[in-house]
Amino acid sequence: MTRFRHILSIILGVAAVSAAHGAQADSTIVQQSDAWRVLQPLGTRVEATLDTLHTNYAQEFVPSEVSDAWACTGNFGAEGYNLIFTDREPMSAFFFRDALSAWIPNEKTMRFYNTRIPMTLLSYATGGSRETTQDRLRGDFSGNINKRAQIGAKLDYLYSKGSYNYQAAKNFIWGFSGSYIGDRYEFQGYYNHYNSVNKENGGIEDDRYITDPAEVQGGTTSVDTKTIPTNLTAAHNRVKGGELWMNHKYKIGFWKEEYHEEYEDSIVSREYIPVTAFTWTLKYNQNSHEFINTSAANDADFWEHTYLSRGETYDNTRYWQLRNTVAISLMEGFNKYAKAGLSAFLTHEIRSYTQTPDSLAIDAELPEGVEPYPLEAKLAPKARENYLWAGAQLIKQQGTLLNYQATAEIGLLGRAIGEVKAHGNVDTRLKLFGDTVTVSAYGAFYNTSPEYLMENYVSNHFIWHNEFSKTRRYSVGGMLNIPHTNTFLSVGIENVQNHIYFNEHCLPTQFGGNVQVFTARLHQNFRFRALNWENRITYQTTSNDEVIPLPSLSIYSNLYLKFKIATLFVQMGVDCDYYTKYKAVGYQPATMTFYNQREIECGNYPFVNLYFNFKLSKTRFFIMMSHINQGLTGDNYFSMPHYPLNPRRFQMGLSVDFTN
Repeated sequence: MTRFRHILSIILGVAAVSAAHGAQADSTIVQQSDAWRVLQPLGTRVEATLDTLHTNYAQEFVPSEVSDAWACTGNFGAEGYNLIFTDREPMSAFFFRDALSAWIPNEKTMRFYNTRIPMTLLSYATGGSRETTQDRLRGDFSGNINKRAQIGAKLDYLYSKGSYNYQAAKNFIWGFSGSYIGDRYEFQGYYNHYNSVNKENGGIEDDRYITDPAEVQGGTTSVDTKTIPTNLTAAHNRVKGGELWMNHKYKIGFWKEEYHEEYEDSIVSREYIPVTAFTWTLKYNQNSHEFINTSAANDADFWEHTYLSRGETYDNTRYWQLRNTVAISLMEGFNKYAKAGLSAFLTHEIRSYTQTPDSLAIDAELPEGVEPYPLEAKLAPKARENYLWAGAQLIKQQGTLLNYQATAEIGLLGRAIGEVKAHGNVDTRLKLFGDTVTVSAYGAFYNTSPEYLMENYVSNHFIWHNEFSKTRRYSVGGMLNIPHTNTFLSVGIENVQNHIYFNEHCLPTQFGGNVQVFTARLHQNFRFRALNWENRITYQTTSNDEVIPLPSLSIYSNLYLKFKIATLFVQMGVDCDYYTKYKAVGYQPATMTFYNQREIECGNYPFVNLYFNFKLSKTRFFIMMSHINQGLTGDNYFSMPHYPLNPRRFQMGLSVDFTN
């Protein structure tokens, strides 16, 4: 509590200073800031939002609220898996980082800013006791060199000891970014580096410590979560890497000039109209994964197979990727007949893999406890592959009634031969109920090769060599957004053939048939004066839950009051996320993967938070009691088999916008 009182005094002090500064700055009108993200493969800019709203600020620091249905190992910053199928990203070439994708920046989540004046967003949040503390410090800086050029920097340090033993997570991220938006030349680029270390406890030994503590503690109903025995005691994963991304565009066009009506030689305005653009996009990233377990007893008891060493596990996999994309584009809107932009591009990619070496001969005398190599021939510890794709893109962003985007690629070299990637969307705006209604539709078809590591992998407890077929995915859907009634509705269906997943033995396998997933989502918000009620409902059904297991219904509901006291904005409320029972995915710590199992169900448990969000001038702060319903709505709060969610805990934090 001493730490909490100290942090609370800092929050109030910073808020008071910010309020005083804000009172002086309110009279100054500052040009609005811009934020955008980029679309691959050509770096097309799409509008984004600045992270300065106080509404629902506290919810950013609860692991289960990464998604409306999120399976995780429980701790903040730890591994997780999205149970909403349409929101789930495809498996990446380096699958170890997929489990941490919610905490690691990538080209889809990266944001660029044009703030006109220097801006620094600094935030700190904390929670739990000394033994279970959860802390996160974040900083984002953006500053303009001039009206066209911008530089940025970011820092993100997350450390959480976890509510259960051997569960600590530490993630350190830093990066730089920059952009230049000129008449002829444009540049966007960033470099991000991350280093994530996660202790692995393999889940708790006996679920009754959560569901029926009196039975395993001789009648005692209260339990200290730090005393619950866990399956692993000396294991951890480290995933680290860096990503460099640069997008260059040179535009050729003409100047459009407007003259004064009375004086023809007096130019009123001058605008450069691009006709053709040449684009080069470079992406380089390197990643490494280490899994270390120093307990010989755990090695013998927890894993079914051991191939390299019984006394200690040290798995090391490294990967790097270099991708270059060149394109030529006919720009949208350079005259009245150019209703859309058209681009053609080529993408070349090199991928390199280095795996844990196996120095033992197949027919050699093996150490005690080590099993024979399970394959007829040794897998090469190093591999390098070349890929080449050709593609085209048709895009319209400037229409008032209709906008669309369609991109298609075909593989020409290496593992990519025969691949097809095609996706597109269209949206239109209609007048309804005195407001503008947006109607959208999307479609996609992918015929893609399996990733190299899904076919070739070596480690102490898992070795596999597969020859999988290409996976074919087809999806269509539509969305309706009615701002007047605060309604968003979407419906979609996806068919997957040759789906690759991890089976009950934690090994990758392929289902040769078709699996259909239907998804319907409704976002409906209500408001009456200060009272607000936000709701997100997702219904999904799978034609084969042994291959793609999903909870049928997921609900997020947030009931709150939102009002203003003088210059203080206040949001106070309670929110809840819930999903129905299903045959839950399990987690394998040695490979950081989620696998299908058919014995244990998870779900049918509401996770409720009581929170207060505030904003005073440029300062946001919150206090929260997360999982406030613990012990009131049952005790089966497992996110995955043997991995309970965090128990009730007090949390607080603040964020300050230091805009000069």
